[in-house]
Amino acid sequence: MSEHNEATGNQKRVYCLYRVSTLGQVEKDDIPMQKRYCREYSQRQSGWEIVKEFSEKGISGFKVSAKDRDAIQEIQRDALAGKFDILLVFMFDRLGRRDNETPFVVEWFLKNGIEVWSAMEGQRRFDTHVDKLLNYIRYWQASGESIKTSMCVKTRMEQRPRRGTIPAEESPTATVWSNRGVSIRKIAPCMIWRLMKPKQKSSS
Repeated sequence: MSEHNEATGNQKRVYCLYRVSTLGQVEKDDIPMQKRYCREYSQRQSGWEIVKEFSEKGISGFKVSAKDRDAIQEIQRDALAGKFDILLVFMFDRLGRRDNETPFVVEWFLKNGIEVWSAMEGQRRFDTHVDKLLNYIRYWQASGESIKTSMCVKTRMEQRPRRGTIPAEESPTATVWSNRGVSIRKIAPCMIWRLMKPKQKSSS
């Protein structure tokens, strides 16, 4: 990739933004997957050249505002400076998942002469009032998905018992929660004492 200050002929300079919300997604190589897909998509377009790539790792597009995301702020500054022509993302929710903000971030880029594309969903346009409505609905839906995910995580954490606690049962075997707080298993009574026994501090 090479960086040019001005587009030449039919050449279009492309900025790519990749984002994952959690460190778990980083470990699962979601960023390389997004990068690979966007690069392949760009190669299939006539005159596109990726000149810069941004990666946001562990940044929530729902909890963190665009004004607090360094990558978005730098991309916006470069847009005003005329350093690129197209902003490409894997999916549009990589730009954010805030229904009261992200649609207007997308519209800001378009008003400043930047085309906004998704390798999975195509080009985002604002030619008609319907386009604006669909753009808002897209992020309203993404915001709702994030809210539901957050509620599920919160509920799961509240239901997780403390490590080492055992439900009171008088049967020959006792049920204990696994470290993940999801599955259960049966253990012999002789193991209960080992679980409940405080660990001895090693003397140095």
